[in-house]
Amino acid sequence: MNTSSQSGGCGSGSCQCATTAAKTATPVASINGIALHAPGELPDLQTLQELAYTELLRQQAVKAGLLPRSRGLSAPVLHDAERAVLETMVDAAVSSPQPTEDECLRYYTANKTQFVVGQAVHVQHILFAVTPGVNVHALTVRAEKALIELLGKDVAPDRFAALAAELSNCPTSTQGGDLGWLQPHDCAPELANELFHQTPSGLGLGVHPRLIHTRFGFHIIQVLGSRKGKQASYEEVCERIAAQLTLQSRAKALHQYMSLLVGQALVEGVPLDRADSPLVQ
Repeated sequence: MNTSSQSGGCGSGSCQCATTAAKTATPVASINGIALHAPGELPDLQTLQELAYTELLRQQAVKAGLLPRSRGLSAPVLHDAERAVLETMVDAAVSSPQPTEDECLRYYTANKTQFVVGQAVHVQHILFAVTPGVNVHALTVRAEKALIELLGKDVAPDRFAALAAELSNCPTSTQGGDLGWLQPHDCAPELANELFHQTPSGLGLGVHPRLIHTRFGFHIIQVLGSRKGKQASYEEVCERIAAQLTLQSRAKALHQYMSLLVGQALVEGVPLDRADSPLVQ
């Protein structure tokens, strides 16, 4: 019996027909029955979600009488004028109140270490990069083994640089892992948090006793020097705090708005955050 018609391919691993059949069988993502991509296309998740949110907004604008209905069953490509309509609609729907003086002052009091001017540290690091396909457990074991060695007694002064040259996935490995003098804005947020914001004085000198995790992987950190800097007064940073809190408030309100649209729509083939109640927290 010929089984190729049942399996969707000829049975050969080198043949393209099975791959073609699999793509054709892939469901098309849609919003309320409007396709987000052509059959057989496989957009990555981020692209698919962007298409979905744009189509949700377009359909909301049509419902509000701001854009004409589309005659097709596929999401149309929007022009600049149509995108401007969507932006105006969102601005009108999403309210983000300005923070009060008390809210700004509370934020400053709770996060004073973020507002130290001139603070810097001289850092060496060894990066164990997390890349697609890497065995994270094995990488962690390797990093921890190196850290334990560097925290041991009677470690040679040049051992850190030697391990950086041998193990680090950062271009600074050729300079012994030396990152130079860093200020908070020079680092990935996760690293800046460890180096500057954990305590008013930041990290002490020497090898940090645990691995630091960032979006790039695992780091072994050695602090060679530090400058304390000067604490900025509330008056010096109040406008900056207000702008930051306003952005955070708008981002939260926009997320709630989009979650409500998702909750009211028939979403197929793409994962989106949804809210089924207007009382979103």
